[in-house]
Amino acid sequence: MSSSTCSWAKTQIPHALPRRSNAIHSALHSPSVLHFPKQTYETTQHQVEQQQPKWNFLQRAASTALDMAENALLSLELQHPLPKTADPRVQIAGNFAPVPEQPVKQSLPLTGTIPPCINGVYLRNGANPLFEPVAGHHLFDGDGMIHAITIDNGKATYACRFTETQRLKQERELGRPIFPKAIGELHGHSGVARLLLFYARGLFGLIDHKQGTGVANAGLVYFNNRLLAMSEDDLPYHVRITPSGDLETVGRYNFDDRLKSTMIAHPKIDPCSKELFALSYDVVQKPYLKYFKFSPDGSKSPDIEIPLPVPTMMHDFAITENFVVIPDQQVVFKLQEMITGGSPVIFDKDKKCRFGILSKNASDANDIIWVESDDTFCFHLWNAWEEPESDEVVVIGSCMTPPDSIFNECDESLKSVLSEIRLNLKTGESTRRPIMSESDQVNLEAGMVNKNRLGRKTRYAYLAIAEPWPKVSGFAKVDLFTGEIKRHIYGDKKYGGEPFFLPRDDGSETAEDDGYILSFVHDEKTWKSELCIVNAMNLQVEASIKLPSRVPYGFHGTFIDSKSLVNQA
Repeated sequence: MSSSTCSWAKTQIPHALPRRSNAIHSALHSPSVLHFPKQTYETTQHQVEQQQPKWNFLQRAASTALDMAENALLSLELQHPLPKTADPRVQIAGNFAPVPEQPVKQSLPLTGTIPPCINGVYLRNGANPLFEPVAGHHLFDGDGMIHAITIDNGKATYACRFTETQRLKQERELGRPIFPKAIGELHGHSGVARLLLFYARGLFGLIDHKQGTGVANAGLVYFNNRLLAMSEDDLPYHVRITPSGDLETVGRYNFDDRLKSTMIAHPKIDPCSKELFALSYDVVQKPYLKYFKFSPDGSKSPDIEIPLPVPTMMHDFAITENFVVIPDQQVVFKLQEMITGGSPVIFDKDKKCRFGILSKNASDANDIIWVESDDTFCFHLWNAWEEPESDEVVVIGSCMTPPDSIFNECDESLKSVLSEIRLNLKTGESTRRPIMSESDQVNLEAGMVNKNRLGRKTRYAYLAIAEPWPKVSGFAKVDLFTGEIKRHIYGDKKYGGEPFFLPRDDGSETAEDDGYILSFVHDEKTWKSELCIVNAMNLQVEASIKLPSRVPYGFHGTFIDSKSLVNQA
């Protein structure tokens, strides 16, 4: 087994949570308590009573037998502790806990004035498990929920809805979680057992796993007049914004049957060509990685197979004006580790970290240039650009150590260093330097640059200050040239998430930092949430929109202006 800086306890099976009554705990006064919304549970029970699955005798017998096997598995799990990275009482406690759906609430109260250039819908994705976990659960395992704020001439409305994935709809009908959780449950012998139970249920027609198993909880992109919700284990889901500001799931979207595989949750839209670039990785069989792109009308290029020796965890990548930048890093999938009781996601210290540089318009991977770069595991890449005078591609990312600390429990504290990585395409050499001075060092994770300059040389990045990890106490505006950092701190016991930079307009003539930062902020003292709008030039608050219900800490967002919404498919 490859060694790892972080490790799962080598127990065969983790313990399950104690059996719970129907009473739902409140995290309002004790944020460390696991909190599940009562409304969600009651709605689900009602739906189960109204619509029981119509199974034949053989299916009912198989269901009973498989449920007995699962209960036996759960009873064994009670005997062993869970690591913090899979303990739901850690992963979804406090304001990481889920909330029920909210229909449209209009005329929200606000302080300050919403800038007149902001008209459209701000949307943010996140993990929001429908059911209370019965065993291991990682934050990334939750069902996708989108929070939407529609702004129209200074007035705001709010709604939040689950993305109606095939997984969620089937579990809702059955009244309990049934699909394996990729990070929280699929480890060790219990993970193998859960996979066998899952596919046995599929074999008897108790569930349908052929229509996707993803949660669509990570990324959002508006492309080809469609809002797409994404997680890298499935096709995107098309979600429609109604005229009232509500959200409706249209269904899995395969680009008119052009997309035959999964797609990672961070595709890139080139601001000039308007093309969308994406990757797809496979953890079981070769090719482990494919690259493709879409024209603005949704037409797809042929897949290009990228040769990788092992399946690599690839959450993000970057584009430049002419290239795609593909990170082949040291966090890999080794499913055989489950047989020996370990996690299938591990840090392989013997693997070389490298970046692949491939032409955007390549017809195959023959001309890809690989450049090795030590200690450059980045969960996210903020931007990249070309510097032809030195034959270099410059990559901006937050280099994370220990690399697998998000997935596996560690004694060492996580550190995320904003770095400039230079890849020389002629010599094959690389350099890496921290952008900020040691005295200014702070964990920066989740954020962006001005989207109108993606793939081109940018001066500023807007990044979440992920301290105390995993909470976000504010955001930083970092000068990538000088290393100067300016902070906007939300305040005592107030925490947020990804800072979303919204340019004042789509023109390239304006100053790069002429725009606004949008971010959900939650007050853990009052248990109230708001959307803050901050001037990106001076970091002063322009407006704060008070929300009618709590917004959990989440993942990534996007903004769709009112003109684009008119053409929504």
